[in-house]
Amino acid sequence: MAGRPRVAGASGRRALIIGGSMSGLFAALLLRRGGWEVEVFERTETELTGRGAGIVTHIELNDLLESLGFDLAVNFGVAIAGRKTLDRAGRVIGEHRRPQIVTSWDRVYRMLRDALPAERYHLGREVLRIEEKADRVIVHFADGTREADLLVGADGFRSTVRAQYMPEARPAYAGYVAWRGLVAESVLSAAAHRDIFDSMVFCLPPREQMLGYPVAGPDNDLRPGHRRYNFVWYRPTGDQALRTLLTDEAGQTHALSIPPPLVRKDAIEELRQAAERLLAPQFRELVSLTQPFLQPIYDVETPRMALGRVALIGDAAFLARPHVGAGVTKAAQDAAALEAALRSEPNVELALANFEHARMEMNHRIVERGRELGAYMESKPKTAEQQSSAEQHRTPQAVMREIALLDFLRDREVISQC
Repeated sequence: MAGRPRVAGASGRRALIIGGSMSGLFAALLLRRGGWEVEVFERTETELTGRGAGIVTHIELNDLLESLGFDLAVNFGVAIAGRKTLDRAGRVIGEHRRPQIVTSWDRVYRMLRDALPAERYHLGREVLRIEEKADRVIVHFADGTREADLLVGADGFRSTVRAQYMPEARPAYAGYVAWRGLVAESVLSAAAHRDIFDSMVFCLPPREQMLGYPVAGPDNDLRPGHRRYNFVWYRPTGDQALRTLLTDEAGQTHALSIPPPLVRKDAIEELRQAAERLLAPQFRELVSLTQPFLQPIYDVETPRMALGRVALIGDAAFLARPHVGAGVTKAAQDAAALEAALRSEPNVELALANFEHARMEMNHRIVERGRELGAYMESKPKTAEQQSSAEQHRTPQAVMREIALLDFLRDREVISQC
């Protein structure tokens, strides 16, 4: 069982955290450890468990979780030995040894959520507006106001906090979508289980990318036969085609994303037909066994992460494409940098300026890396030079070496220290 984070004595300083997902919870636990009184406000009415699917972990994320007192040696995830790529017939055409632990979004969320006292986490709280005074920040909710020394905007890529301060920093559609799904291990054929369940596996139709890996089953069940296989299928999709996909059976077009139950049946059927034409049989089986849900791919970059007594972290500040596999790690590192800056500098506004300086370049680099890895799947036209650059990242060897790995950041850090 994971332990509860260690909490220092109260410092008398108070923080309000808007957003109760990963970045908000990391910020809450780290600030509490530093002696802050924290409250988390989540706009949804129900707990966030069940959202998301798989997470590829990184050394940086594991180190931070362990520093908070969590024991990752027990029931944290599934160990995989490496990666392989299948051709259209299902034959292995490339292999790359890369041991990693893959886990589920639910598992990490539940660890963090259970470590925060229930009375500090508030559901169904929508921010109406934010007001700053010389020595405090005031948040107006529908049922009243809250005051604090610090406000942390951790409310995701649709951030209400970001929208108030920087309405121009809106999500930019990348030109392709991801279809995601989770398949119970118990329903896989013996052949598919043998071929894909021990690895991160890729299939690469022209200008597309399918990948999958094993994760825990419901309630973090890691027993053989009770786990699940997580898949993500990236497909080029133009603006008009996206609008069609975001339109439900009743004719309502949803902004940015569509709730999974509202994806039209004909869109799912078209996806399954495409799977029969394009994918290896192991992946065709996965698509046929579940009801995939849609995730349009967006980029978000903010010009600022610190605005007076307000800090933006996680996807509220920078949303990187999933190919980097750094969303949760990036959120955790943002929260850690914020807490470290506030620990070193008692003046909140100066501390936030230091935090921004520490994180801006790294976040820009992660977003740019996501663009590099996904450029060949974009539906928008490219110049010959852009196409040539994009093609470098679509071979089996490149995909297996680059997807969901942070080596490009670690290499950069080593070079900068030389």
